[in-house]
Amino acid sequence: MKRFLPVNLNALLVELDDLDQTLALLASLKRDPIAGIEELVPAARTLLVTFRPTVQSFAALVEAIAQRDVSAAAQRSDVLVEIPVHYDGEDLAEVAQMLGITPEEVIRRHTSSEYTVAFTGFAPGFGYLVGGHPSLNVPRRTVPRTRIPAGGVGLAGTFSGVYPQASPGGWQIIGTTPVAMWDIDRDKPSLLQPGYRVRFVDIAMLSEADSDRLISAGGQKHSQSEAAAVADGAALEVRSPGLQTLFQDLGRHGQAGQGVSASGAMDQAAAKAANRLVGNASNLACLETVNGGLQLRSRGDTVVAVTGAAGPVTLTAASGARWSVERYAPVALAEGDVLAIGEPTAGTRSYVAVRGGFAGAPVLGSRATDTLAHVGPAALAVCDVLGVLPAPRGAVVGAAELPPADLPTTQQDVVLDVVLGPRTDWFTSESIALLRSQRWQVTPQSNRVGIRLAGETPLSRAVTGELPSEGTPTGAIQVPPSGQPVLFLADHPLTGGYPVIGAVASYHLDRAGQIPVNAWVRFNPITAFEPVVRE
Repeated sequence: MKRFLPVNLNALLVELDDLDQTLALLASLKRDPIAGIEELVPAARTLLVTFRPTVQSFAALVEAIAQRDVSAAAQRSDVLVEIPVHYDGEDLAEVAQMLGITPEEVIRRHTSSEYTVAFTGFAPGFGYLVGGHPSLNVPRRTVPRTRIPAGGVGLAGTFSGVYPQASPGGWQIIGTTPVAMWDIDRDKPSLLQPGYRVRFVDIAMLSEADSDRLISAGGQKHSQSEAAAVADGAALEVRSPGLQTLFQDLGRHGQAGQGVSASGAMDQAAAKAANRLVGNASNLACLETVNGGLQLRSRGDTVVAVTGAAGPVTLTAASGARWSVERYAPVALAEGDVLAIGEPTAGTRSYVAVRGGFAGAPVLGSRATDTLAHVGPAALAVCDVLGVLPAPRGAVVGAAELPPADLPTTQQDVVLDVVLGPRTDWFTSESIALLRSQRWQVTPQSNRVGIRLAGETPLSRAVTGELPSEGTPTGAIQVPPSGQPVLFLADHPLTGGYPVIGAVASYHLDRAGQIPVNAWVRFNPITAFEPVVRE
């Protein structure tokens, strides 16, 4: 049986009976693609399908997927990855106690089985491994740890996995490995790819030579040199980086197989407009800066445009003369001119594009900086020099444009349209009504990963069981045990383990990316929650 759950106006979740069916459907859709499908994110019992509504409707996609055979077993890869482990994890003794065996027996069972990478998610390089000893089935920790070190080897349910970077987590940690699960300098940054076979090896049982061999076998490296600014060419020098200024473009798409989300500009329309105003292609990288404070000094003659949040922008000439310049208009800078972005009066993120584009090498096909995955260039720092590429022949600087009139502020409630699903039925009817009727305040803990919201009355669940990890789109409104929602934004993890009550409609994601801290949000459901079941 296949159950089709609405996720957004351009996404649906296919729920199946088990992992084998999920992997069989994934293999079928990869082998014989359906027109309009853009990305597939598999999980324990579900497949998140993102599609182009202009090519494929929700109803047509449901019927096409419903016809797929999910009985065939997924093929395993010929690649075997051996991971050496120090079995010194904080939870090893507790896991042994739960299973009624000794810690030595836990290690024996963990190393005696061959695993398969079923899918990736949570963080780049994090593989969900299946096929271990059937007895190694333990629940997640009741209270997740705030920090698990990189290399932590854990158990959760029937899965095993390795944390690729230091992060919060609720898995039972039984050991650590010195092998990097994620290394952007490798030909394949993620050591574990879907379908790979995995075997864990106890370092204590290895000779020094064998241990060194396994640790160094993390994959072939490639040389990656970022294009540097040309000393005699035009450039922008960072006089002040503001609170946080990052390179962002339209995102890093098609990397879900490595556990990498798209990331990209939080306000995509503003990023496109900035490039359009200076005559660039819309997908070039801009600077995204939060809450003002960015100051850029021009080396040579440059043309820039500032879009996004409303607020003052000033230009100070080398002579000391100072005047205001307009947003959403091209601005010519001469040698020594300093462009300064002030604190926004509406919205929170501003975008700066430069004619010709910024010099620099893409990472996995994009210049975007993913703050959760630590993929892409570092945040700007004082004295950074940003090289500017020559404008292509025939490029035309655009005319001034009207800025958006409805940017979010802290003075008025920000209304966001919401598509209910995929786990609306995990909540009480009172909570579903509360989602619409209650005001939710944006807390200071919000960032590019998500907006943390606080409401007077938390949302309550009707289903209290543990939800297996499943794909989550940008805009998902995930509800942790606290009942206070988190609205996932550009740098959210690909998968999550808490139920999603709804998702912000695709056309309101740019607005969500401009909501300032302490603003009040109201959700406006525009659809009924109507799952579709097919045999």
